[in-house]
Parts: sequence; C-alpha cells; structure tokens
Amino acid sequence: MSTFAVGDEDFLLDGRPVRLLSGALHYFRVHEAHWEHRLGMLRAMGLGCVETYVPWNLYAPEPGRYGDVEALGRFLDAVERAGMLAIVRPGPYICAEWENGGLPHWLTGPLGRRVRTLDPEFLAPVEAWFRRLLPQVVERQVDRGGPVILVQVENEYGSYGSDRGYLEWLAELLRACGVSVPLFTSDGPEDHMLTGGSVPGILATANFGSGAREGFATLRRHQPSGPLMCMEFWCGWFDHWGTEHAVRDAVDAAAALREILECGASVNVYMAHGGTNFGGWAGANRTGELHDGVLRPTVTSYDYDAPVDEAGRPTEKFHRFREVLAEYAEGPLPEVPEPPAWLAAPVRGVLDGWAPLGEVLEVLGDEEVRAPMPPTFEELGVDRGLVRYRVAVPGPRQPYPLGVTGLRDRATVYVDGVLAGVLDAEDSVLGGPVAGPAVVDLWVESLGRVNYGPRLAEPKGITGGVRHERQYLHGVRARGLRLDAFEAAAVTKVPFRPVAGPTGDVGEAGDRREAGDGREAGDGREAGPGLYRAVVEVAGPGDATLSLPGATRGFVWVNGFCLGRYWSAGPQDSLFVPGPVLREGGNEVWVLELEGGAGDVRMA
Repeated sequence: MSTFAVGDEDFLLDGRPVRLLSGALHYFRVHEAHWEHRLGMLRAMGLGCVETYVPWNLYAPEPGRYGDVEALGRFLDAVERAGMLAIVRPGPYICAEWENGGLPHWLTGPLGRRVRTLDPEFLAPVEAWFRRLLPQVVERQVDRGGPVILVQVENEYGSYGSDRGYLEWLAELLRACGVSVPLFTSDGPEDHMLTGGSVPGILATANFGSGAREGFATLRRHQPSGPLMCMEFWCGWFDHWGTEHAVRDAVDAAAALREILECGASVNVYMAHGGTNFGGWAGANRTGELHDGVLRPTVTSYDYDAPVDEAGRPTEKFHRFREVLAEYAEGPLPEVPEPPAWLAAPVRGVLDGWAPLGEVLEVLGDEEVRAPMPPTFEELGVDRGLVRYRVAVPGPRQPYPLGVTGLRDRATVYVDGVLAGVLDAEDSVLGGPVAGPAVVDLWVESLGRVNYGPRLAEPKGITGGVRHERQYLHGVRARGLRLDAFEAAAVTKVPFRPVAGPTGDVGEAGDRREAGDGREAGDGREAGPGLYRAVVEVAGPGDATLSLPGATRGFVWVNGFCLGRYWSAGPQDSLFVPGPVLREGGNEVWVLELEGGAGDVRMA
C-alpha cells in the first residue's frame, strides 16, 4: 500500500515529490477487449497515469435500476495490471461530449435547471448513485493497494453555477462513501469559473489547450499554494455533424505540452485516446459565446484528433508527444505495442431485408400514450431514439400552414402517409399547407442532449405543440422507439420482407392514411425509411470500418452491438467496428434508416 497527498508545491507519493503525467481514456468509449492495448499505448507515449469519467446515465436507465457498474472496477484493475495510476471523475455531471453530460434523462426531465444544485430532489438520487458506484473506487485506492490517487468533485462547475454549498455537500458525500485520497476540482482558468467551481481546502486545477503560463498565473491568484496541474490539456477537439473535421497541428500541440511541463506542472492529456460514442450516446452543444444558440450534435467518433487514434493507432501527434514526455521519464519508455488485428479483407453485404418504420414500431415500440398535448421524450421514458407523434387535422377545412413549436430536434413529417418534409428548427413550419381532414405523423429524433452550458437538462421531443394556422391540434398519440429495444430476441419478430418490388404493406390500420412509415402504403415503391437487415460474411475478423453508401441518417448494429449514429451530413463517413464484435462467418447487420433508403454494407 502507498500514500498519495497534496503538498505545498508538489504531489507526494509515499512522501516523495512526483509529477503526474496522465492521459484521458474513457473506458466506456473503448471495447473492453481493447483496454489493455490502449493502456499500453499510453504507457509507450510516456504516461504513467490514466484519467476517466464515469457516466451515470449509462448505468441507470431508470431510478433504482443499475447496469454493469462493475465495469469501472474491471477497468481500474486493468490500470493496476498495466502498472499505472488512476484519476477518477465520477461526476455526477461529467460533460465529456456525452449525452446529457452523464445525467439521467429521468432526473433532468422533471427537475430541469434544478440539477447541479442543493435541491433535495437532486441530491437524493445523487447519493443513491454514489453509494452504488463508489465502492468500485474506494476498494481500489492507492492506500488500499490500488491505483486510484485522485477523485474529482463535480466537473467544471464554474462554467455552470455558483452553488458552493452543493460542491461542499458533494465533497462530504465522497468522504462519507469512503474516498480517502485527495479530492480536486477542475475549471477553465478564468476568474468567474474558478470562483464558481472551487472549494476551500480542495485542490483546484485548470483546463486549457494553450497559454499555460497565463493559465497557471490565473490559477495561482486563486490558489497561492499546492501543485499546479492542467487537468484537461486539450490536444485536439471533437466534431459536430455538418461541420468541418477538427484538426490540431501536432507540432503546435507538442509545444503547448512542453510549455505546461516547463512550468513545473503536472498534466492530463485530454484526450490521449478518444474512442467512440457507441450506442448513440454522443451529446450535443449549443452555438454562440454563451452556448445558448443553435444545436450542434456531436458525431459518433470521439477520435478527438488524439495522439492515439480511434482505432488505437499511433499518430504523428503520438510521436511528437512521446519525444517531449521522454525527457521527463525516469527511464526508457516502453516499446509501442503492435495494433490489434485488422479485418483480413474488405467485405460487402446487401441489405436485402426491410421493414417499414410503422411495423418496426409495432414490434419494438413502447406502449402508445394519448395526451392533450405532445409529451416529451422524458415524460415517455425515452432516452435515445425517436418518438412518433400522431395528430389529426379536423375537417373539412381549407389548407393552412402546419407548424411545430419547441421541436427538439428533428422531425420527418408525413401527411396521410405521404412524406411532406423534414423539420429541424425549434419553431418550424412545414413547406406546404395542409388541408383537413388529415392524419399527420411526426417522427421526432433526439440528436443528442446538450452536455455543456446553460441549456443543459432541456427536454427532447415536441416540447411545445403542433399548430394548424394558430390553432393547437390536441389529442396527441405518442409512441417511443428506444435504441435499447433493438435486441436480437426482439428484432427476430420484425416482419422483414425483400427490399425491392411490391410490398403490399398498408400500415398498422390498413389504409393509406394510417401508414406513416416513409412511403405511401401499398404503393409498391422500393423500400425507404425503416429497419434493414443484412448478413456479411467475414473471413479473418478484426477491427474494421463500416460504411453505408447512399444511406442518409440512422443507426447501425453489428451482431446486436450498436455502433452509433451515421449521417450523410458528415464529416464522419464511416463507423469504427471493434474486432471483438465480429465473428468468423456470417455477421448480422441492422440499419435503422430514418430519412432515405439503404443499399449495401461495406467493411474494410
């Protein structure tokens, strides 16, 4: 067993001054079979410590029900086997470009802006969560023979609020749960962020991507003593759908890293290895200086332009960082590990089975809810996925504009089963007027809940209403289709049919008006939006990329494992497939296409 402490100037490991050379690696963004390799890559780059967040919502789909929380413990055991130390950031809020900043939808739905405060209705579930999670950390602390040396209180709280009482309560809870290693906070190096996010007696650290001397000078004004640390050295950045791919020059990033170390500070490279937002867990941001503008959803890849790329391969940035970090190593750096096996040869599979969205909803959807006004995703219990809202336009009446208020985030609209348009603004109006009587189906998709800024905890779905001219259309029928419903046993019940040629489908009610599944019911057209299926034959499984030429937007599963969202808007044009997901021989692929059609699956 060892001791780890915060001294007046340095971190102290067994009483000896030590500089932390750490790198961020989020275990939940990396297939478990790849953990050992990715940790080996960090060690070879010159890092002796690894940092990870813990996403509450990944493990708590509903109040009181928890998933594989023990995954954190298994990862920390892998860290120990790799001979590394660990920094754990359990939240409850984590940002991390992760859905809802890690907060469960069932909590932010009813509480809204009351989260991340001393509100008792927020604190009670936080305490229940920490008492379930933290034994994975406590029993692996350095003073118990494990690798954990630091635990964070909240996350970048100064960018959000000023409730110091909440931070102090959280620190007391961590101690009450058995956390004995030093606590810390991390915030941007700005006065209002440090005053809002720091706690007296707890080490404050700073997050930035450049300007280390200025950043640490600001930190020193607020914390005159204690070790300096950049807890998030942003060496790259993340991408949003429909924007340019973010790249940071490797030489520039290495120079910024060197500046941090020349200040005598410790560092956590964010990200050392980014990984992937599997399962549709990518979050979203708002544009503007105050982060309250237009929604910008984050792509599935969390490559982050990191030194170790999404597939675990060293980049030019890796080698530049290795050169800098080698100067601060106590001995020779380990050899760079060989990459995991890659797919032996490119393969292709035809998406020859298809079922329209309406029939998929009948098999995999939640129970239909009827309400005077549209219920939100949160009220329906939908975290990731989509909701079909069905409203009737009374008649007879002449054509008027059809509008939606409070749309979050994107709606594909059908009038009497015929595609009428796609809406993507919070207050939207359909391109053409609608006469009555008519049945309107709005398939609304969440593109990711906001993970940072003042719009955190906002609901999804139709949060206002559907209007015909100025008149609200009441009597809404809403039905959720959650991504978690796509399990092998359930999908086998979906009535797939050949993709091309007449289908004879007439929707759930047997007439054209009730179809609402992406084409006119019974019109015999080729398949459009819906669930596609293919079997891809693989010889020599390994890591791969998957692409869908001609597809527009949706989600992909391989052998029941959800790779995440694809979207022709770019910049991401393929999805990473971890080799352990594939198997020799036939591999089943499901594609949930939400706007267009799909042709084939290609892996390379």
